[in-house]
Amino acid sequence: MPPGATWPAGSVPAPPPAPPRSLVRRLLPPVGTLAGVVAAFAYVGAVDPNEPGHYPVCPLLRFTGIYCPGCGGLRSAHAFAHGDLPAALGANALAVVGYGIFAVAITVWLIRAVRGVPMRLAISPVWWWGIGAVLALFTLVRNLPFGSALAP
Repeated sequence: MPPGATWPAGSVPAPPPAPPRSLVRRLLPPVGTLAGVVAAFAYVGAVDPNEPGHYPVCPLLRFTGIYCPGCGGLRSAHAFAHGDLPAALGANALAVVGYGIFAVAITVWLIRAVRGVPMRLAISPVWWWGIGAVLALFTLVRNLPFGSALAP
């Protein structure tokens, strides 16, 4: 196209496709994420949250006496890192469900990265509201007398 000329409206050519990324570059994000999570579990597995003074106290629990959905999460991760699933479930059952969801998601991400298929996570607002409802219900039940089995 000569200098100063413009493309007619709606006819701008698409840019050329990007060259395919190497396997190593495709694996960096999921492997990096997995390495960060493994490092966090290794730290929590080594530094026992059952001993006072190692981690801060949940502010909601400290000021209101109400267990939040995350209360017991560190103790759950510590027990899970040591292979004690019953203790992990007793400390925070919802966190253990989260570990399973993460394991499935990271596996799918790794498989898609190896195959060269981009990982796109698009969650509709209905799912976000559902997740919020589950968290609210879990919080409510674990703070009532009949749900004391869910309290850490």
